[in-house]
Amino acid sequence: MNSQSSQHSANTPSLQIRKQQLVRDAIWDAATDLFAVKGFDETTVEDIAEAAGVSRRSFFRYFASKNDLMAHGMVNYGAELTAAIEACPEKDSLAEVFRKTVLQVARKSAANPRARIILAIVTKYPAAREAELSRFAEVQDLVAKAFARRCRKRGETELTARLLAGLTLQVTGVTVRWWFEQGEPEIQSAVDDALATLEHLICRRRK
Repeated sequence: MNSQSSQHSANTPSLQIRKQQLVRDAIWDAATDLFAVKGFDETTVEDIAEAAGVSRRSFFRYFASKNDLMAHGMVNYGAELTAAIEACPEKDSLAEVFRKTVLQVARKSAANPRARIILAIVTKYPAAREAELSRFAEVQDLVAKAFARRCRKRGETELTARLLAGLTLQVTGVTVRWWFEQGEPEIQSAVDDALATLEHLICRRRK
């Protein structure tokens, strides 16, 4: 096998990993559909397993509990933010990376019907919201690591990376939820309003 083939194999997920991801996604989709229709509190692990076409034992191979499954959404959210940060050109300033990341992930969430279902669930059911937020600190650390590399190149501290991570998570999440609740026609305008408000608050504080 030549080096190019070896590199391709190393970068391509194995068939088993892809199959596991498909099952995980099927369980996730079945669960969120049930939460939306039946209610988060009323839905059981058995209900989810049956709807996903897997055994109860198989469910627990992927998720430790119903709450752990709900937290999977936060992990996905963090992965999207991290990917957006890493995709920004190296020449971009930290402020540009922040703005581009918020806008890209907000647009993706607004265009995703599954994201709207999840927003409705966490808005209606406090237990679902609590479960989703259980991995917030973990996700914030991952996003901070993505910013840290860029911060080091610019002579900025780890504190800057952590602040940017917190801002990115909160501004994106709050903006998308506001857009969802208010029925804003364009996510772009919601993001612009959120960033303008943030800038206004910071500038006013400096005066």
